[in-house]
Amino acid sequence: MSNQTSGKQRHRVVVIGSGFGGLFACKHLRHAEVDIVLISKTSTHLFQPLLYQVATGILSTGEIAPATRIVLRKQENVQVIMGDVHDIDLTNRTITSELLNRDTVTPFDSLIVATGAQQSYFGNDHFATYAPGMKTIDDALELRARILGSFEEAELAPTQELRDRFMTFVVVGAGPTGVELAGQIAELADRTLVGTFRNIDPRDARVILVEGADAVLKPMGPKLGGKAQQRLEKMGVEIQLNAMVTDVDARGVTIKDQDGERRIEAACKVWSAGVQASELGPMLAERSEGTEVDRAGRVIVEKDLTIKGHPNVFVVGDLMSVPGVPGQAQGAIQGATYAAKQIKAELAGKQQPAQRAPFKYFDKGSMATISRFDAVCQIGKLEFSGFFAWLMWLGLHLYYLVGFRSRFMTVVQWFVAFLGRHRGQMAATEQWVFARLALEALAGNDEDASEVRAEADLGAGNGAANKPAPKAG
Repeated sequence: MSNQTSGKQRHRVVVIGSGFGGLFACKHLRHAEVDIVLISKTSTHLFQPLLYQVATGILSTGEIAPATRIVLRKQENVQVIMGDVHDIDLTNRTITSELLNRDTVTPFDSLIVATGAQQSYFGNDHFATYAPGMKTIDDALELRARILGSFEEAELAPTQELRDRFMTFVVVGAGPTGVELAGQIAELADRTLVGTFRNIDPRDARVILVEGADAVLKPMGPKLGGKAQQRLEKMGVEIQLNAMVTDVDARGVTIKDQDGERRIEAACKVWSAGVQASELGPMLAERSEGTEVDRAGRVIVEKDLTIKGHPNVFVVGDLMSVPGVPGQAQGAIQGATYAAKQIKAELAGKQQPAQRAPFKYFDKGSMATISRFDAVCQIGKLEFSGFFAWLMWLGLHLYYLVGFRSRFMTVVQWFVAFLGRHRGQMAATEQWVFARLALEALAGNDEDASEVRAEADLGAGNGAANKPAPKAG
């Protein structure tokens, strides 16, 4: 075990997580008299809202996930270390993280926890074997391989029944991610892949968007949700509302609705129906007397985004539970900025923790893109859709991308994909599908390994039919 300490006698701030919350917390402490240690289990700052474009071949991972070290290299008061945090000692004020079986202990005076959220399968974690989420780069690359692999399998399918299964794509969850992904799969089939196969017509692909609620984009209201639904249906996407997914396997999904249970045979599935806060939420609640978490595992914080009894420990982003603050980038950015300002004000002697003004969230609106040239936008009471909303969506996402190169390359890739038919990121490998499953089997049991073999034998959208599954070990 090693100790991670600072050689300077300055206020020590530890930030956990390199997403929007973690990155903006560090940037807003740039000129403060503090030493910052940013701990993250990944080496990149992920722009999660554009993951679906990686999954559908529009953007590369480099555009949306620059290396955190490079982003912060000019900020001399920040040290970036990789590690998976597994212990937070609030009494001794230390963080313990692990990298390659080696523990690193990092002391802190102030702590900002911004570890975000992960995909939630509502207690059915085994669904993840066949329906990856959309929260990480690995998820996006795996899904790209599954989508493109399904078309490859369909090209070689010996029967129409098998071809239909490979040509059916099910997206679970009609929130922004599900809507955007369903629209892009439809455009991929209708534009980019047309004429590239000889035994199938990609335009025959069946894209199904399944939602347990009674509306598409329900938080955005009936007007915008209705417009999004109409546009998707015009593109050929089948929308099934009030439909609950009760099972997912290699061959398809089981749906329960008012008519009972039914099956959708589909090789390629993706889950975008819910989120669960990181495991650090319950840990903080357990070690802070009186602090609780909500049903999604998010920490119910005080008015200043701290936990009970610990005014030096801030929780921001998707890990915090604050009424009226959605789990979006803006919530993380504003929460991190607020926390950084409180730390700076107290170090300058301008206030004490008891004098902090409550955190106030400013709602800048919500957006979702449906297809090229079409999006929906909600800013306060103003609701609009179409081409202008799409331009606003492009501009906002470009603004929050980190670095000139990322912005420039993203504009180039968008120009090529949206004005033409070509998509520059169409590489997909069998490993991308099987890597996650094989790793889980390696750390699990024989049942996990059998799932890996089943996934391969059934050719679940990876172009690996009739090939042996990779060995887990």
